Amino acid sequence: MESIVSTINSIVWSQALVITCLGVGIYFTLRTRFSQVRNLKEMVSLLFSGQKSEQGISSFQGFCTALAGRIGTGNIAGVATAIAWGGPGALFWMWAIAFLGAGSAFAESTLGQLYKEEHEGEYRGGPAYYIEKGFGNTKFSKIYGIIFAIITIIAVGILLPGVQSNSIAVSVYNALGLNVNITAVILVILLALIIFGGIKRIGSAAEFIVPFMGGAYILMALIIIIVNISDLPGVLALIFKSAFGSEATFGGILGSTIAWGVKRGVYSNEAGQGTGPHASSAAEVSHPAKQGFVQAFSVYVDTLFVCSATGFMILMTGCYNTYNEGTQEIIVQNMPQYGISDIGAVYTQEGVNTLIPGFGGAFVAIALFFFAFTTLMAYYYIAEVNLTYLVKKLNQGKSSKIATNLLRFTILAMTAYGSIKSAALAWAMGDIGVGLMAWLNLVAIVLLSNTVMKCFNDYERQKKLGIPRDNINFDPRPLGIKGADFWERKADEIKSNS
Repeated sequence: MESIVSTINSIVWSQALVITCLGVGIYFTLRTRFSQVRNLKEMVSLLFSGQKSEQGISSFQGFCTALAGRIGTGNIAGVATAIAWGGPGALFWMWAIAFLGAGSAFAESTLGQLYKEEHEGEYRGGPAYYIEKGFGNTKFSKIYGIIFAIITIIAVGILLPGVQSNSIAVSVYNALGLNVNITAVILVILLALIIFGGIKRIGSAAEFIVPFMGGAYILMALIIIIVNISDLPGVLALIFKSAFGSEATFGGILGSTIAWGVKRGVYSNEAGQGTGPHASSAAEVSHPAKQGFVQAFSVYVDTLFVCSATGFMILMTGCYNTYNEGTQEIIVQNMPQYGISDIGAVYTQEGVNTLIPGFGGAFVAIALFFFAFTTLMAYYYIAEVNLTYLVKKLNQGKSSKIATNLLRFTILAMTAYGSIKSAALAWAMGDIGVGLMAWLNLVAIVLLSNTVMKCFNDYERQKKLGIPRDNINFDPRPLGIKGADFWERKADEIKSNS
């Protein structure tokens, strides 16, 4: 089974996908004229401008919900594993995919807002929606949308929850000695309380948890950097030399460095993968591009802040090594029931231990618990949105409470299962899900890039006219955009009330 999954994973995550992730990011960076830099102030300003409504969550809640999905195991275990397998230079390529990926995140989140719908008092949207509507509601686009929805439900509803819960169980066991079965029960109860409350409860929980834990984690990294400040120049030089193969120790693994940096970067910040647009679509904004800017900034927060925090804690304390048999033996001896897949948490825990001996295990366990738990919340929401889309298509527009509850219990079951089993197979299967989603979504946003640019240019045009940010509105019809029924109705309402 593992060999089959490994073979499929190597095909999905071939060099072609690595190049495509970088290429699509470059494409949108150039088309938006380096909007990631020019509009950085706009991103931050828009973060706090949108207000929640009866149907939608606020921009900040959408930002936090998307970050809840982005910030997870990948930010701790994923970063360290990338460094272990690809060397310190992998961190540079994570930065690169974050900078370029901000362009992809803007595109997909803008499209998510543009083609969103109202469903049972809430906004719903995502790649399945904009694939179908953006391509003109053709038979091809409907099949394409259904395929994406099915793969997404399998990926975030079945394959990925176990990765997050396993990391929580392992870190808690290592730090506190708590039996993994007890951790599984606690996780399932807490997750059930959240996911049975819908997107508004998820948004409210994420709004509280994400800033608190993210801030605490970054603060710990800053303290470690300050304590080891004399080593900072050398670490930065090591990162850049390793990134381009000029460091002798890591010169022979340049291809692996780039591949692991991009692979774990996409796994962490999810730019272009197609997960971010789901939370973006739920936000209440006056122009689709607004949430696109907000979600572009969330990629920066995830990778440039949180992933960098992990990377610097590991590199500046010397608690890393490229993967070898000796490293595997150490991991297996300490955690015989888990194995090499949890190497990242060990590196990060040891990094914190160099500053406060004995504290690293508990701190990383707590951080990983909150990061991975909020990711589980986001996974459920993403799966539910795609299930809603799928049920409506296959059940003549009727919703199904039975299907929704079945999804909830499935995610709870996979969360429990992942807590007590090895994560090695789950990581490989999760990577397959992420990779397939990325392939389908990246192709879609490139084909819909002209629509993205119409939204982008319309927002910048109104800004140049001096229209206050809160008064910038959107009407798709003058731009020649079809299928954005929600925004057509909203534009008509604004005209009738003016």
